[in-house]
Parts: sequence; structure tokens; C-alpha cells
Amino acid sequence: MQRRKIRLESLLWTLSWVALTGVLLLNGCESGNSREPPQTYTPEVAVATIEPQQVELTTELPGRTSAHLVSEIRPQVNGIIEKRLFQEGSNIETGQLLYQIDPAPFQAALDSAKASLRKAETNLPSVQARADRYRELIGANAVSQQDYDDATAMLEQARAEIEFWKAEVQRARINLNYTRVESPISGRIGKSNVTVGALVTAYQPTPLATIQQLDPIYVDVAQSAAEAQRLRRSLETGLLSTDKDSGKTVRILMEDGTPYPREGTLKFRDVTVDPTTGTITLRIIVPNPDYVLLPGMFVRAVVQEGVTDKAMLVPQQGVGRNPKGQPFALIVDETGKVEQRNLTLDRAIGNQWLVTSGLAPGDRVVVEGMQKVRPGGSVTPVPWTQEKSGGEGQGKKDPTAES
Repeated sequence: MQRRKIRLESLLWTLSWVALTGVLLLNGCESGNSREPPQTYTPEVAVATIEPQQVELTTELPGRTSAHLVSEIRPQVNGIIEKRLFQEGSNIETGQLLYQIDPAPFQAALDSAKASLRKAETNLPSVQARADRYRELIGANAVSQQDYDDATAMLEQARAEIEFWKAEVQRARINLNYTRVESPISGRIGKSNVTVGALVTAYQPTPLATIQQLDPIYVDVAQSAAEAQRLRRSLETGLLSTDKDSGKTVRILMEDGTPYPREGTLKFRDVTVDPTTGTITLRIIVPNPDYVLLPGMFVRAVVQEGVTDKAMLVPQQGVGRNPKGQPFALIVDETGKVEQRNLTLDRAIGNQWLVTSGLAPGDRVVVEGMQKVRPGGSVTPVPWTQEKSGGEGQGKKDPTAES
């Protein structure tokens, strides 16, 4: 009896478990049939629409300043320095007396030459009279031909002696004037290399002092010959246009990056390429009334290359690099698909890249959210608010840009 009861309870538990399992399976199937398909996630990205812009392209070139005029003062006669008539470091005017060399021996030489000239001039009338008498007598055969020839020769010799002493007087006067060492230019004079009482010689290698004209001042900058050729091709093909007046205006940056308050003017480009550096020299003349620029200073010149009306600018954060270091951008097409484009960059302009190839007007470049998308994927584009860029086309060239 007891055994029959245990079997009955076991059968009831088994039936209950089977019924519960069936109910659970039925509910699972019903819920599985009614579940909706999972929704796909489309990332949202900020895009910038590329439009052609007018940009003034400039380039920064390193250079050094040099004086507009330099005069190394050297004596032209031998002598003793008697006076120094300037203050070191002062401004000098053209013709100002700088040194006085002892003039006594040169004054004596001038007086001696003048005396010899007067002696020669005094002898001329008697010789002239003798030659004239012999000319009259030779016709009557009163004197010999030899005597007449001698009188004529003495006359020519007397005239030549007068000319000789005239030249000696002029030479002595010039040497006397050379004892006054005057400034040939206006400018600022440096230190004096000699003192009063020093012996100087004509055209000695060491200058007495040096005068430099600093207003205006030259800035000589170096430009790559390859870059100059690229710029010429751009101008010839019409990619760049330039204005003759504004193209000659140059801005100067000090060594610490501070802008110099006055603009310079491009004077010329040299026609010789330095074989050691492959560069040509550009000379700029800059006003310098306050003597802020001194010879030998390192500066940078912002030179205008030209103006392009169809510049393609893309924000720098919208440009990536592949493992080879080549730049690329992600473009969103009309269907919302992402496409990768390889780019050719020219230079940075503010916070943007100037693109020479790889983009077309109207392209939508992914600026924010590049990490969330892959080429070929779908995205939801939203407009990107562009920040202000530098405005002028200056900056470093991209290392992958074609020359």
C-alpha cells in the first residue's frame, strides 16, 4: 500500500514538470514570433561643405639685415693723426670732417710746386722771344738751321715744364686736401680704430672707422630655386594672379615673431642660384627711422606670392594620414555613404589646409566623428560650424606637397 502511494506521488510530479515545461516552451515560441527585427545604428558626423575661396598666398622666408650703405674710412696719404673730430656712435653727415692728418709736410710740398711753376713761367718769355727772332732770321739765312731748331726745342721744353709743374701743384693740393678725412656718406659711425698721434698709411687694410647708413635698411632673404620655379609656373598658367603694387609690399617679423611696424618693398630677385644651398636671394628695402633694425639681425619676411580665386580649404581636423603618412579625407556622398579620398596639400592657412587636388566644390568632408565611421558605411551628416582661420595664405608647406 505504501509503495503504491510513493509511485503515485512520483507520477504526479513528473506530469507537473512536463506540463510546466510545455507552457514555458509555448510562451517562448510566441514571444520569439512577435519580436521585431533589431534596428541598425547610423552614426552622426559633422561635415564641412567645400566651396572655392579667394585667398592671398604668402610665404615666410628667413633673412638677415644689412646696412643700406657702408663706408670704411681709410687714409689716402701717410701721416700722423692730429685730431679726431667726431663722437663714436654718433650720426654723421656727408662731408663732415672726421680726422685731421698733420698737413705741414703736404703744405710745404704744395708751396714748393707753386714756386717751381712760377720759375718755369718766368723763363718762358725769353725762350719765346729767342724762338721768334730765329724764325725771322732763318728766312734771310742769318742763322743756321741748327740754331733755329735748338731755339724751337727750348721753347717746347719750357712749355712742357710749365705743364709739369702745374700737375705737381695739383697733386700737392690734392694730397693736402686728403689730410682732411671727411665722411663720404651720411649714417651712424662706429668706434674709432686709431687715436690722436697714431701713424697711418695710405690705403691701409684696417679702416680708421666704419659708417653705416641704417635708414633705410636692407633685408636679404633666401628663397628655394625650386619654389621660385613653382611660383613662376603658377603665375604663367593662371593658377595665381598678382598685383604689381601689392606684390612688392613685404611685411617683416622680428626674431621673436613680433611684427615690425613698417612695411618693406621688394627691390629685386637675384638671378644667380647659390650652388651650396640651392637658393636665390631676394633684397627688400625697409624704412628704419628709429634704428630698430640693426645690421646682422635675423628676421623673417612675409612675401606675397599671389592671389588664387579657386582655393580649396579644408579644416585641419578633417584630414587624416594613412600608415605611409599620405593625407586623406572622408567624403559623404549624396546617399550618405562614406568615401575615402587621397589629397595633395600645399600649405597650412590658419587652422585649414590648402588642397591642390583630391577635392571638388560641394564635397562634404567629415570633420568630427571620423573615428566612428569607415569607408563604405552609412552616416547621418550634420553641418559643422567653421571657426575663423588665419585669413592669409601663409604657413609651412606640407612635406608631401609637390614642388
